[in-house]
Amino acid sequence: MGARILRFPLILILAGLAALLMFPPALDAAMRGNSQVGRAFLYSGGLGLAAVICLALAVSNRVTRHEPTDVQNLASLLLAYLLLPLYLALPFYLGVRNTSFLNAWLEMVSSLTTTGATMFDAPGRIKESLHLWRGLVGWAGGLLIWISASAVLAPMSLGGFEVTVRAEPGQDDTMLGRFQRARPMRRLALATHTLAPVYAGLTLVLWIALMAAGERSFVALIHAMSTLATSGISPVGGFHNGAAGLGGEAVVFLFFAFALSRLSFSSDTVPTARPGLVHDPEFRLGLIIVAVVPLILFLRHWIGAIDIADPATPAQALRAFWGAVFTVLSFLSTTGFESADWQAAREWSGLGTPGLILIGLAMVGGGVATTAGGVKLLRVYALYLHTRREMEKLVHPSSVGRGTEAGRRIRRQGAYIAWIFFMLFALSLSGFTVLLGLAGLDFETAMIVALSGLASTGPLLHSAAEVPIRLVELGTGAKMLYAAAMVLGRVETLALIALLNPAAWRA
Repeated sequence: MGARILRFPLILILAGLAALLMFPPALDAAMRGNSQVGRAFLYSGGLGLAAVICLALAVSNRVTRHEPTDVQNLASLLLAYLLLPLYLALPFYLGVRNTSFLNAWLEMVSSLTTTGATMFDAPGRIKESLHLWRGLVGWAGGLLIWISASAVLAPMSLGGFEVTVRAEPGQDDTMLGRFQRARPMRRLALATHTLAPVYAGLTLVLWIALMAAGERSFVALIHAMSTLATSGISPVGGFHNGAAGLGGEAVVFLFFAFALSRLSFSSDTVPTARPGLVHDPEFRLGLIIVAVVPLILFLRHWIGAIDIADPATPAQALRAFWGAVFTVLSFLSTTGFESADWQAAREWSGLGTPGLILIGLAMVGGGVATTAGGVKLLRVYALYLHTRREMEKLVHPSSVGRGTEAGRRIRRQGAYIAWIFFMLFALSLSGFTVLLGLAGLDFETAMIVALSGLASTGPLLHSAAEVPIRLVELGTGAKMLYAAAMVLGRVETLALIALLNPAAWRA
């Protein structure tokens, strides 16, 4: 039965899972006495499941003869981000009742892509079952990224893997091992069987830890799912509004490590010869950023306070430093949670709204094949190696570069591909900024909105600007452009180029 299901198109399987995902919120709403919300999820899930079964029966004869290829799975992944939110928005729209379908659709695009931007600034405007739906969709979107990275993107040398492999983006690298040479749907089944229990188990552990820190069980569940998915979704308007306090922040801080490196939870797609988290350049680069940026913010206070008396106590200084460290790692992982001490950190740094710092962190992003968005740390590392080598050649033109074969490949071909991706990211950012400007936004707002979508960091809308940007106040054109930016930021430009390559479909 399982082998037969795997022969169906990936988009059809994902639609069926989306329908099944609607039943937990229906049960939650029924237990809370919200019959109207419960019926919305129950009817939407039942009708969607019936439609998927009918479509599966209609194409069953064809799927027994042709198994989906890697390119078809990549196309299904793109279709999932384009079409599934239309279905996911149906129960949300029926449950909220006093919003437009466009707003509900944009909310689901934001959740599925783990961007986490919301149309509802006041947490109490929508019921808790709808907050649960947002958290579940974001959590499922994070799991989709984990699985598709190893089963779809890695075999095609996409999603950041193009930096380390020998193949061109969109092509298979036979040096990656037998896991990648397996049939596409077999790889998908193996990745799901391996990663889904890990993902669910880590979420359960974090949920229990947050409850132990004093957080209410419902809020702890949403925050646990949002941390693992790096979506930043919260039913109380942000982690700093929760009741977990410093202990909860410390626990979440540790779980941010799963957004810095895939080696923190899996080694299924690592082609390097030196395994282990300690040797992972992404993890080390992330730690350096988390150490250096808060230190700069912290030292800026002392530089600005040389000529004045400073009444701050050591305890206040440590809380301010912790607020900076937590928030920096949160935005580097593109989650966007703010520490309760972030306000103190901003006052210490003298920067009322350090928007450029948060924008830079979100643009860099987390690790390859994690739920984090942005350019990714591995690409930044490749550019760093190439830059360092070029500076060495300026000083010693006849010098010979050091390093292993893998290191030289990252420094040369990897840096070349990383630079191409960075240029595509910059062009996408410029293009969306111009289009949003034509849609009526000023330059600063347009740039923040565009980067928030491309970097999958919705909380930037509230944290990077002097005045928080409210999505609900944007026009229809701006909302559509923001949705397109979120999808492009999650799928990445190189994957779209690979889909447009005729050679990939003939392979």
